[in-house]
Amino acid sequence: MTKGLDMSGHRGQIVGYIRVSAADQNPARQLEVLGDVDRLFSEAVSGGSVDRSQLREMLAYVREGDVLRVKSPDRLARSTTDLLKFVETLKAKGVALEFVDNPALNTDTAQGEFMLTILAAVAQLERATIRERQAEGIAIAKAQGRYDRSPKLAPAQVAEARQRVASGVPKARVARDLGVARQTLHAALSGTGRYAELAQMGAA
Repeated sequence: MTKGLDMSGHRGQIVGYIRVSAADQNPARQLEVLGDVDRLFSEAVSGGSVDRSQLREMLAYVREGDVLRVKSPDRLARSTTDLLKFVETLKAKGVALEFVDNPALNTDTAQGEFMLTILAAVAQLERATIRERQAEGIAIAKAQGRYDRSPKLAPAQVAEARQRVASGVPKARVARDLGVARQTLHAALSGTGRYAELAQMGAA
C-alpha cells in the first residue's frame, strides 16, 4: 500500500500490531505475514484480557495517513462489536486498517466498507435480540416474584465504571474501587441480569 502525505505534511507509516495469546507462543508467523513495517507493537496476552498495554500505545501512536496492519481480526478484537469500535476509532483518526489474512475487511476499499456495514447490521440485530430476551426474562421473573433485588451499582456508578474501563483501567481495579465482585461489574457494563432493565431504560 502506498504511503502518502497528510495535510500537515506527515508521511503515513505502516504500523503493525501482533498479539499472541500466551507468553510462550511464538509471534514469528505473524511477523512473517506482516512484512516490513515502520513501527511494530507486540504483546502476549489473551484476547479477553483488558490489560493490553501495547494495544493502547498503538492507538495513541497512530496518526492520520497511517495504515494499521494486523494478521487477522481476532488478533485485534475480541468480538464483532469490539472490531467495529476499533474501526470507528481508527477512522476518526484518519487511519486505515489492513488485515493480511482478511483483505475483504480492509477499510480503504469499497468492499471492506460494505463488509463492515454488514457486520455492523448483524451486531445491531444481535444486541436487539439480546435486549428482547432480557426483557422477556425480566417479565417472567417479575411475574414469579423473583425479580425484587435492586442492583448494587447505581446508573451513575455504571457510567463512571464504563468510562474508566474505556480509558484503560483494568476491570478488576474498577470493581475493587466500587466494592463489588467482577461478575457484578461485568453484568453492569454488559446490561445483563439485574442491570438489564437499567440498560433498556438507558437505550430508550
